[in-house]
Amino acid sequence: MQFIDTHIHIDGPEFDDDRLEVVERAKNAGVIRMFVPAIDLESVDRVLDFCSKHKDFACPMIGLHPEEVREDFKEVLDRMETMLPGPFVGIGEIGLDYYWSREFEHQQLEAFERQVGWACDFQLPLMIHCRKAQNEMVAILRKYRDRLPGGVFHCFTGNLQEARQLLDFDGFMLGIGGVLTFKKSHLPEVVAQLPLSRIVLETDAPYMAPVPMRGKRNESAYILHVIDKMAECYGIDKNVIARQTTDNALSVFKMS
Repeated sequence: MQFIDTHIHIDGPEFDDDRLEVVERAKNAGVIRMFVPAIDLESVDRVLDFCSKHKDFACPMIGLHPEEVREDFKEVLDRMETMLPGPFVGIGEIGLDYYWSREFEHQQLEAFERQVGWACDFQLPLMIHCRKAQNEMVAILRKYRDRLPGGVFHCFTGNLQEARQLLDFDGFMLGIGGVLTFKKSHLPEVVAQLPLSRIVLETDAPYMAPVPMRGKRNESAYILHVIDKMAECYGIDKNVIARQTTDNALSVFKMS
C-alpha cells in the first residue's frame, strides 16, 4: 500500500534529532512522497535544503502562513516573490487565521490575496490554512475562480455545508488527517458523505497526531491510522483509500 503525506513540517526543530529516521519510517509505512510547506522566510531555506536532499520524495512549497503575518509582511512577500517559480510545487502554507487574534486581520487578507495571485500567475496549486475565516477566504477565492490552479484546503474539520462550499471550487481537495480519528470528532460523519475523489491525506506533523498516537509528535508513518479510519467511514478496503487519495494528490500537484 502506497500513499502521500500532502502536508508535513519536517523541516521544523521538532525533527532535528531524528529527521532521517522519520523519513525511513515513512517510506517503510508506504509513503511515496511528502509535501513540505514553508511558513515564513526562514523556513523556505530549511524546506529547500531538506527537499534537495530527498529529491523525488520531498516536494517544497513556498508561502507566508497567516499566523506569521506581521507589519513587515510586504517585504517578506517581496523576497519570496523573487524565488518564484523556482523548484516549488505549490504556494503554501498560506491562508487566514482569526482563531487567536484579529490584530493583523487586514494584513492577512492582503497577504493571502497576493499569494493567491502568485498561484494563478504561475499555475502552482494552493495549500490553504483557514480558521474562523471561511467566509473571508471564499470571498477572495471567488474573485480568482477562473484562474485558480486548484489546491488543498488543509486540515479540514468543518461541517458538510462548509465542505460543499469549498468543493465548489474546481480542482481543490480537502486535506484530512488525525482529527478524523479523534473520539469526539464529527468529521467521520461528514467525510462519509463526501466524494473520495476530493480527499487527500495529510499529517500536519509534528501536530495533530491520530489516535492511538494522540499526544505524541506526529509523523508521516502515522497516516496508516487515518487510512484505517477513513476505510471504516466509507466502508471500503483501505487499499482503495490509499490508491484514490494518492491519485488525487498527484492530480492536484500535476505529477505522475
